[in-house]
Amino acid sequence: MLSPMSAPSKIKLRPTEVDNPYFSRAHAADTSNPPTIPAMVNIRESAVTTLASRGVLDAPQAAANRFRALFETIGGKGAGAMDYSREYVDGGKAREPITEQQMNAGRELARCRELLGARLYSLVSAVAGEGRSLHEVAGKEKRARLVAADALRWELDNLAIIWRIATRR
Repeated sequence: MLSPMSAPSKIKLRPTEVDNPYFSRAHAADTSNPPTIPAMVNIRESAVTTLASRGVLDAPQAAANRFRALFETIGGKGAGAMDYSREYVDGGKAREPITEQQMNAGRELARCRELLGARLYSLVSAVAGEGRSLHEVAGKEKRARLVAADALRWELDNLAIIWRIATRR
């Protein structure tokens, strides 16, 4: 049995630069008003942050994060089933089968699927939504992983454009 001290760590921190939330465009950028600030990021938090730390993703990372938020809103694989055998006590209310936020997220993901097509949507869904690695999705062959990384990058660029979060080049 592994003790907590001998278990492999799920945290790997790396220093990076992030946008300064207190940056003011009304003043000149200098040491007292920097546009970016240093921060520590856990690169094992998701497959997207791992790919970004390796330089595979950069600008499309915002689209991947938004896709992941939508994917998690609907519960990963879709809406959960109702448990009709559950008894509600002390005036407890029955859980809504699906919320309005989940319906909106489902509509947005359906829009993404229509834009990307079934095959590329499944790639973006596996990596950005489920957090699977390119090694799991594309296999052991390096060429297949490179093609999958390119396709992922292109499709996240497309999502960034339709969501109007694309960066200027």
